[in-house]
Amino acid sequence: MAAGLLLPQAARLCFCVWAVAVLSLAGSSAAVNGTSAGAAGAVGEAVVVDARAAVAETDSAFVCATLDWWPPEKCDYGTCAWGRAGLLNLDLSSKILQNAVKAFSPLRLRLGGSLQDLVVYGTGDTGAPCSPFTKNTSAMFGFTQGCLPMHRWDELNAFFQKSGAQIVFGLNALNGRVPMPDGSMGGPWDYTNAASFIHYTVSKGYDIYGWELGNELSGSGVGTRVGADQYAADVINLNQVVDKAYQGSKPLVIAPGGFFDAGWFTELVAKTKPNQMDVITHHIYNLGPGVDTHLVEKILNPSYLDNMVSTFSNLQGILKSAGTSTTAWVGEAGGAYNSGHHLVTDAFVFSFWYLDQLGMSAKYDTKSYCRQTLVGGNYGLLNTTTFEPNPDYYSALLWHRLMGTKVLSTTFNGTNKIRAYTHCAKDSQGITLLLINLSGNNTNHIYVTSEGAQEVTHPHVAKEHTRSIPKLGETAGLARQEYHLTAKDGNLQSQHMLLNGNVLATGANGAIPKLEPVQVEGTEPITVAPYSIVFAHIPGFYAPACR
Repeated sequence: MAAGLLLPQAARLCFCVWAVAVLSLAGSSAAVNGTSAGAAGAVGEAVVVDARAAVAETDSAFVCATLDWWPPEKCDYGTCAWGRAGLLNLDLSSKILQNAVKAFSPLRLRLGGSLQDLVVYGTGDTGAPCSPFTKNTSAMFGFTQGCLPMHRWDELNAFFQKSGAQIVFGLNALNGRVPMPDGSMGGPWDYTNAASFIHYTVSKGYDIYGWELGNELSGSGVGTRVGADQYAADVINLNQVVDKAYQGSKPLVIAPGGFFDAGWFTELVAKTKPNQMDVITHHIYNLGPGVDTHLVEKILNPSYLDNMVSTFSNLQGILKSAGTSTTAWVGEAGGAYNSGHHLVTDAFVFSFWYLDQLGMSAKYDTKSYCRQTLVGGNYGLLNTTTFEPNPDYYSALLWHRLMGTKVLSTTFNGTNKIRAYTHCAKDSQGITLLLINLSGNNTNHIYVTSEGAQEVTHPHVAKEHTRSIPKLGETAGLARQEYHLTAKDGNLQSQHMLLNGNVLATGANGAIPKLEPVQVEGTEPITVAPYSIVFAHIPGFYAPACR
């Protein structure tokens, strides 16, 4: 839609939906950011935002990341990408690591992964020595059972407290079960060791945001599976364990940490409603195996990205129709499974996939989105060896700082290579718009218009005054702040990101760089360069939903 095409309608409407229009000094019922009357002949594309009411709402700690259990011996396709990034050996003294977590204030961290259901807790109740994971090619996932010593749990919690992390812990859900003829695991969950661990955690005063039961045991499972009926009974038992361990407020009870299966998830929700399970979590690796040589093509294909809509929509529908208080999270998402792909899932190009996932999932009322990983494998937000932030770290931090919890309906009327998402601005006036350009050829000049703006009237402005629009630029408050993200040297597979043309890198003593915007005159369109990402904070956008 060209901005100029909207101008003839302006004469008939109380509001011009093509421009930020401040209607009085006493208070603005401005519609949007756009072009001036002097530019009536200009042609551009329009993002239409309906800011009358939010379509969904996220948690304030929407951005989440994971820490995993994998030992250094974890290898995929001949590459061992984990190093010392597992929960048992991660260097917690790293200044960059501490600063990277602290920059979010808070960063939600989900502790778990494939080996989660092989972890026992060294609280002394098992009667066995607390031994680490050992490589064993005949065992599930290639490792024997491992143990979390309590002194390491103490060290981890000291780090979490110091860095201000918000912790979700994934519990072993296979204890006590027996193999069934069909390959599944049957029998009830033995929660004795988990309960002992939870009680130890409470006795030490460690702050846990949620306890999650199991990892990828839903539906057909990964490695093995557990039936939904049994899983529901186990979740109810976990809820009772948590109730007994905590006085007053208690952590969330979360499950199943697996891949979405409509029938299985429907049964779990039905048998734990209305309030036995606080959060239902699902995992996303929709790009296929990390060894796939077509990952970049998939990431840049809007039709491929849209394949995830059905999962988000179906889960939202299950929860809405169930009459439950349970909400949805993405509990783990690395895009490409088996540790990702170096110079793809840890490079600039992956921010197209990652930010699109954040925007899309939020629209369907996902409350939190946990990225696999904070550090580890080839999909870490931080480099596995140096802890230097990869491009997606900065994308995540900008989202966390700019995108508020209220999600607004957003439509782009131009090429499908532009992805557009809008939220109420975080801790500020107006809205924040995210624009993702999947095209390497086209620069887009985008105007922002307001759906239904003509229906809004300011209570202190007489109707006859709404037809008198000041010339744009003459009224204060029309500037916006823009954050343009591009790849260094234009190389999509670069591990260095530019913010407004400047390379982002840590400073002295591992300091996370300031993420400074450029100030742009509000009468100008938003320019989105080829293969770039733009966050635009528009404080003058009149958004009743954001009050």
